[in-house]
Amino acid sequence: MQYCTKCVYPGITGIPLHFDKEGVCTGCRVEEQKRKIDWEYRAKLLKELFDKYKSNTNYDCIIPVSGGKDSYFQTHYVTKILRLKPLLVTYHGNNYLPEGERNLQRMRKVFDVDHIIFRPSKELLVKMNRLCFMKMGDMNWHAHCGIFTYPVQIAVKYKIPLIMWGEHGPTDLSGMYSMNDFIEMTAKERLEYFLRGFDWYDMVNEEEGIREKDVLWAKYPSDKELEENKIRGIYIGNYVDWDANKQVEIIKKEYNWKGPTKPFERTYRTMSNLDDIHENGMHDYLKFIKFGYGRGSDHSCKDIRRGYLTREQGVEMVRKYDHVKSSDLKRWCKYTGMTEEEFDNIADIFRDPRVWWKDKQNNWVKVNIWDSPEENQRKEKERIAYWNEHKQDLVDREAEKERFWRNYKNRVKE
Repeated sequence: MQYCTKCVYPGITGIPLHFDKEGVCTGCRVEEQKRKIDWEYRAKLLKELFDKYKSNTNYDCIIPVSGGKDSYFQTHYVTKILRLKPLLVTYHGNNYLPEGERNLQRMRKVFDVDHIIFRPSKELLVKMNRLCFMKMGDMNWHAHCGIFTYPVQIAVKYKIPLIMWGEHGPTDLSGMYSMNDFIEMTAKERLEYFLRGFDWYDMVNEEEGIREKDVLWAKYPSDKELEENKIRGIYIGNYVDWDANKQVEIIKKEYNWKGPTKPFERTYRTMSNLDDIHENGMHDYLKFIKFGYGRGSDHSCKDIRRGYLTREQGVEMVRKYDHVKSSDLKRWCKYTGMTEEEFDNIADIFRDPRVWWKDKQNNWVKVNIWDSPEENQRKEKERIAYWNEHKQDLVDREAEKERFWRNYKNRVKE
């Protein structure tokens, strides 16, 4: 397993990245690119762009918001710096932290803006948590779908052509695009990246009792609707030097934005993902199960690139946090009616064989960033040998998922 020589990202991640001949990942190279950008010029480009969309009779843009740090900064920039009138739109996934709910509800007042909050049925969200965990190992798929679908529906409905998103995650984390690409949000990116290749029709499920009429909020507008209304989704991170640490200081001072009162178990940062109790917890733990890294790595990479951590400090954060099985798993199991044993058995099916294998004691193991080069090579040979002997295990994965699903449904019926 290769790790970046500047940050702590492994070669196999949820977002594709690559290494150059110096062993530096594309995410770090994009960060270097950001340092050479004339941000004053880009801010001017953003103002010129908004001038084209500014309306005398309608909202100037839509800002999809969760009430988090990015939402506050985006709204701050649009209302206080650009002096425009946005419409805020929220998809509410039901599991907010108390501080996150408080921040969300205050946005309408502190920014003097209109705010639409959509809340799907709680029972539907419980079903979708369960179903999406079974289908793809991501119980929060509904939230990804909601935030990248419902605001676009509202844009079409109210004929508001411009939607402003925050930073572009794939570019910021893994360097999927150059900063000169000025990537925009499209139906293709929504489906292939944010929705993992699944869409609303994959969620219609007879066993869970999910009907098409239950997921109307998940239907993306047609190409015809998008074209007729000239819908365009831009990322403010292409025009503003995005630094979450500095931005949090601004929104705390200006708007009394609050972080969590308790630290997270799987990361040292306390300013991210307050819109879901499980996002920094067992949802992220699933990423560790699948790819062998978690939020400790994500946040360390961001802070190493910005100079807030050294790589050595980042490695220690990875060692401390990435493997932790967070206590909120018990809440989620109660929320969905699953047992922890069922969760563990199903989660193991999603482990990437390029990362994980079992040792002689039947424990899942992987290469770690702190392993020596010799240890790394030895483990890689073990991994290859293991899967050469257990090829049928990979073939049987889908059958295993079906078996666990049937067992679960039978238990519920009883």
